[in-house]
Amino acid sequence: MNRFAILEAPSVLGLTPSGVQDLPDALLAAGLAQRLEARRAGRVEPQTPYSADIDSDTQMLNPDAIAEYSRQLADALGDVLDCGEFPVVLGGDCSILLGNMLALRRRGRYGLLFIDGHADFYNPEANPNGQAASMDLALATGRGPGIVTNIEDRLPLVRDEDIVVFGFRDAEEQAEYGSQPLPPGIRAIDLAEVRRRGIDDAVRDAVGHLTRRDAPEQFWIHLDADVLDDSIMPAVDYRIPGGLSWEELGATIRAAIGSGRAVGLEVTIYNPELDRAGSAGPGLVETIAAALV
Repeated sequence: MNRFAILEAPSVLGLTPSGVQDLPDALLAAGLAQRLEARRAGRVEPQTPYSADIDSDTQMLNPDAIAEYSRQLADALGDVLDCGEFPVVLGGDCSILLGNMLALRRRGRYGLLFIDGHADFYNPEANPNGQAASMDLALATGRGPGIVTNIEDRLPLVRDEDIVVFGFRDAEEQAEYGSQPLPPGIRAIDLAEVRRRGIDDAVRDAVGHLTRRDAPEQFWIHLDADVLDDSIMPAVDYRIPGGLSWEELGATIRAAIGSGRAVGLEVTIYNPELDRAGSAGPGLVETIAAALV
């Protein structure tokens, strides 16, 4: 394993300045860099201020700013990858996925292990708040306004067949709000399937799909803290009952890393301001560090 580099990406352009922007500071204060013996590779701040106004053309918040930030983040992540390091990117909201996948798309074809409590596949018309953090997977696959799907004419940033969506549990919300369904080309393993099959078998399936004979040589890991059980991770903006345990999340990350094909990891959505007991952030650090090292 190459040594680790931590890149801070505290953008909330795809959500709201609710406290998620403090995720990097909180996880670093909880000792993540020390646990990983990681180099601090810098911090990418949005150059355009957050706007709460929904753009009339795209029905999204901050679409131009998100596209601009995605290019900035891709540049920074590219520098880390050029050093042969394993990047751990600390968001921010889930729209940072676009910048990270853009960095990889510049290099060729990569897969994606999408570990999230939500499928994040809304289109703008069905998303009343216009937040890209609820659309990031759809946007990364080329579904949505061109300003955020066809960055640098590289649509899509990741192909359907190269994605596994793991641990999501928002089917009722998707139906209620009219999210477009995940396409059949994406391998979807929701929480109900994880519970039915057991974590080991479900993770084996997920990693197997990403490492099959015709898969890309490497894949990126997206981790949204809200995939965790609400009882241990209440510090997220959109809560849903249930979720993975610390042990199940650790097993998922370890299996991905153990494949030898994971190229990096992003962490999103943990909101320190909602961590009333002060235990969710340290738990996240412990689980990630134990799985990576």
